[in-house]
Amino acid sequence: MADVSPVATKVAATPPPLALVIFGASGDLTARKILPALAELANRGRLNERFCVIGVARTEWSDEEFQQVALKADATGGSAWAELVGCFRYVPGEYASSETFDRLKQILGEADEKLGTAGNRVYYLATIPEVFALVAEALAKEGCNQPGEGGDFVRLVVEKPYGRDLASALELDAQVHRAFDEQQIFRIDHYLGKETVQNVLALRFANAIFEPIWNRRYVDQVQITVAESIGVEHRGGFYETAGALRDIVQNHVMQVLALTMMEPPTWMDAEHIRDEKVKLLRAIDIPSPDEAVDKAVRGQYSAGVVDHVPVVGYREEDGVDPSSEIETYVALRMHVDNWRWAGVPVYVRTGKRLPARVTEIAMMFHEVPFLAFEGALSRELRPNVLVLRIQPHEGISLHFGAKVPGEAFRVQSVSMDFGYEQAIHETGMDGYTRLLFDAMSGDPTLFIRTDEVEQAWRIVDPYLDAWSEPGGGLHFYNAGTWGPHIASLLLERSGNAWRDPSL
Repeated sequence: MADVSPVATKVAATPPPLALVIFGASGDLTARKILPALAELANRGRLNERFCVIGVARTEWSDEEFQQVALKADATGGSAWAELVGCFRYVPGEYASSETFDRLKQILGEADEKLGTAGNRVYYLATIPEVFALVAEALAKEGCNQPGEGGDFVRLVVEKPYGRDLASALELDAQVHRAFDEQQIFRIDHYLGKETVQNVLALRFANAIFEPIWNRRYVDQVQITVAESIGVEHRGGFYETAGALRDIVQNHVMQVLALTMMEPPTWMDAEHIRDEKVKLLRAIDIPSPDEAVDKAVRGQYSAGVVDHVPVVGYREEDGVDPSSEIETYVALRMHVDNWRWAGVPVYVRTGKRLPARVTEIAMMFHEVPFLAFEGALSRELRPNVLVLRIQPHEGISLHFGAKVPGEAFRVQSVSMDFGYEQAIHETGMDGYTRLLFDAMSGDPTLFIRTDEVEQAWRIVDPYLDAWSEPGGGLHFYNAGTWGPHIASLLLERSGNAWRDPSL
């Protein structure tokens, strides 16, 4: 099977020789994420000596100007990165212009001859989504979707969002697949590069004490929270085209949910893991648009106070329509219809301008069948909870009952905490660094397969349809609060309540 590397095998020290071509090289994503990730790899000694970066963008830069931008991306001033940047090249031009690709092919040939990049290519689409298909088709038309002389591979790394809904995602997929085979396409979601997301697999499948209770017999409900205290900042224009459902739920949340609730794979390699993720996504109950109204709450933040600082409402942010109906908050009540999770509600919430920045998965267990400690003796006791903290303070917390010191047999909930930074004294790669390394190495495990994308859109499409009417059931919440009060009703109908992440 091409380009598939088992998770369990030893990771290569460096990727093979290659040329990395970044489309959108003058953009914000390249400067903030891609170049710093490459600098970290270089300074760690994790890039092949026969490696170069070629930037392509509409901005009229020279090689030297692009190299200066690349140098500034490394805050540490590492010598390895500074030495490497000297060979970076830049191609200004339109993304579908033959002149642009004539120049690109010339520079790729020079890199193969002078730097030894061996005809291998990785193309990174760091452009706006509207030109993903345009660039992919231009690469095929100009013959750039095949390796250079003596090369072994060509890969295409595609940023999110991958479509705006199911129909556009299918159309984009068809266009990209006309230029590249599925095994060549690496759809990136930086959440999957986080160590704590990957450690969901280790927690479940490397520990005998957890997997036996990871099911409906013991788990009462699952809550997934992706909260941000920041607003849309400089992304107001983008957010007006996306909203929280498209920006967070369709990709980040669905990936975390799938890893948390999927069946054990028969082998820890890319295809087996992704097979199980798709099976889980296909088991999620998909409501009709009418049912979706009853299973979701969408909100938008108004002015308020966050971290003791007054902040404006979403409609007052730069680049935002003063009458915008875009949601900055989403809460969903979902169900997974399979043997393991039947009857277990899954509650999801994500939003901006909430009281804290926190991403966590909370497995909330059933109450004990009979509690001998009644009344005041157990007033401070809550059901067991296993919390997987993805950010910040990455780690795991287990909440359980314990006796309070004293003569009375009084019990209360306490927590046992594991922090990755304190317990494991190794510095892992951040999300983009890990994913770039894997893409260049040809390991697709942490990338999203086409059927995953399609199924995630099938799940969220009914909510988009339900909200397409004017107003769309939009509820407002003050910045610095946990979202619209009505979101509590999603849980209260079943006698549940949102977990306080500070507990």
